Amino acid sequence: MYEQNKLYVTKAKLEGCVKLSGAKNSALRLLAASLLSKETIELHNYPSELLDAQVHVDMLRALGKKVELLSNDVVHIQEEDSLKSQLDWKGRSIRNTLLILGALTARLGAGSVPLPGGCKLGERKYDLHVMLLEKLGAKVWDDEEYLYAEAPNGLVGADIYLPMRSTGATENAIIAGSLAKGVTRVWNPHIRPEILDLIAMLNSMGAKITVYGQEHIEIIGSEGLQGTKHAVIADNMEAITWLSAAVVTGGDIEIQDFPYADLEVVLAHLRAAGAKLYQGDDSLLVRGGTCYPIEISTGPHPGINSDVQPILAAWAAKACGESRIVDLRFPGRYGYAEEMAKMGVSSAVDGDMLRIHGNGGVLHGAEVRALDLRAGAALAICGLIAEGETVVNDAWQISRGYVNFAEKLNSIGAKITWG
Repeated sequence: MYEQNKLYVTKAKLEGCVKLSGAKNSALRLLAASLLSKETIELHNYPSELLDAQVHVDMLRALGKKVELLSNDVVHIQEEDSLKSQLDWKGRSIRNTLLILGALTARLGAGSVPLPGGCKLGERKYDLHVMLLEKLGAKVWDDEEYLYAEAPNGLVGADIYLPMRSTGATENAIIAGSLAKGVTRVWNPHIRPEILDLIAMLNSMGAKITVYGQEHIEIIGSEGLQGTKHAVIADNMEAITWLSAAVVTGGDIEIQDFPYADLEVVLAHLRAAGAKLYQGDDSLLVRGGTCYPIEISTGPHPGINSDVQPILAAWAAKACGESRIVDLRFPGRYGYAEEMAKMGVSSAVDGDMLRIHGNGGVLHGAEVRALDLRAGAALAICGLIAEGETVVNDAWQISRGYVNFAEKLNSIGAKITWG
């Protein structure tokens, strides 16, 4: 199904300089937001090699957009024909279809998209998206394959109270509210870097969006939005991955375009956990360090993102002693621990907590499977300190969220090959 389905990793010490790509978690939202305008959108620092970005671009094309890559990191989005309200799609689904639904309904008064992951309406995975579209006046329903929304007279601004700080629901409320009549207020939003990037692009298109801290976001609806040029923010998850890999391997690297402001809490934890970090002009210098056991819980920004915890599990494997990880956003997201166990990592799930009994990184190569993209990256980091060869199966998952993962690691001293 995918050309890059296996990753072969051997022990290595990372040294050199690596530059961050545009953030996956921002780029996908910006692609969805491009549907709000018939004018040209041009994204710079765009991570074109990401599998999820390529899927999303093909979805835009299926809806009638003309999408061209001007270079590896510049994408040009135009609309030459009428935009379609239904996304006819038989390929791999991505969760961003929910934002596509919000954009289509806001602009066209109707939209339909494949059910994300085949989930049914009543499940918690997207009930917040249904709720917010209904609050804005849409009728929402589903069948066996599609999720539909209709607002023949257009969406109407409303107060949307989120029961939890959901990234996706906050994004969809912003996107849909941008073209709704009147004022939309999103209470208890999740304010994080990718959402601020989305707001920055929409405001450059003529939207009127104001953030009032973590309390609420106010959106004054516009009749239409114009085109724009916008640079995608640097990928903070990629930054944490290279940082952790460097410390775990006792390496010495420079990470260019490092997003300090987005990672203050994580950096404080990692400095306390033994990382030797120094700030450059626009880069982070990682001078190795000693991995001490960590105790973290994930939470809304500026706390530690759930995506970070599998990466820090590899850190915990290198430490001597017990580390504790609690994922408050996605309890039980510890399936990767069983894969790490094949390499010699001892751990146990205790309720909603993962306990990792680090042995100083005495690991051995094994054949493991990437359950998701961050789990795959974490297993690759373990492979960098394991004796022998580690084979990561389903490694295509990693390419969903990292641009040139193996190639970038090899540029700073790793010995990784795709198969």
